[in-house]
Amino acid sequence: MSVGNAILLGLVQGITEFLPVSSSGHLSILNNLFGLTTAENGHLLFDVLLHLGTLISILVVYGQDVKDMVVETLSLMNLGPQSGLQRDRKPGARLFFMIVIATLPLLLILPIKDLLEGLYDKSIFLGVALILTGCMLYVSDRMTPGTKNVGGMTLLDALIIGLCQCVAVIPGLSRSGTTITAGIATGLKRDFAVKFSFLLSIPAVLGANILSLIDAFRDGVDWSLVPAYLIGMAAAMISGIVAIELLKYIARRGKFGGFAYYCWVVGALSIILTMIF
Repeated sequence: MSVGNAILLGLVQGITEFLPVSSSGHLSILNNLFGLTTAENGHLLFDVLLHLGTLISILVVYGQDVKDMVVETLSLMNLGPQSGLQRDRKPGARLFFMIVIATLPLLLILPIKDLLEGLYDKSIFLGVALILTGCMLYVSDRMTPGTKNVGGMTLLDALIIGLCQCVAVIPGLSRSGTTITAGIATGLKRDFAVKFSFLLSIPAVLGANILSLIDAFRDGVDWSLVPAYLIGMAAAMISGIVAIELLKYIARRGKFGGFAYYCWVVGALSIILTMIF
């Protein structure tokens, strides 16, 4: 693992984790076609740190929302400094509850986790999944804009988005693209759908990282590579912040079509290059 590889993969992770183009698909395609080092060939700790970097990106950009969720939820439980406030004055607590509901369907994935991981080395499958991601984004651009924010969101909305997040566990499908599209389809405002998608990734990424971290230390860590890993993590964090802000800007304009064309091109190239080489 060279520092150059670590920076490149960190940049790819940070950008593609939040832009609706599938980070797992891009990292796996880079590894399968060009032999770049990722978790699939012995660097599981590096994969964990890359995801930790993108998790920090969310906390930086949405730090106030996370703080509001924690403070207001504790307040409702009479554990926080603001206990006793009216329930309808706690949108942060309501948002936290909706994220919990939307996260629960991920438990359905645990029995087939190993089966899904086996798809990461199949570049043709990844290419097809990216093309499907592009189709989904193309359709989302043509949906009627919603009007609901956290106050108008229902339990059914949260469950639908959570189930779509389960589907997006399939390698090559974009988690952010799938959940944002699902949010728009349930009538959420486009900018709120983006926010909910990113905040929803916190428990998913955190849970997956804890499980992967255990596996990483069980398999053994080459400590001489940790400095390169940390540089890659920093690259993922910085590029992740840029990607989140970019998608927030694009969401305000209401157009994801450019990402659809990008996914179609990358997916097609992945299939063609795999068949050639």
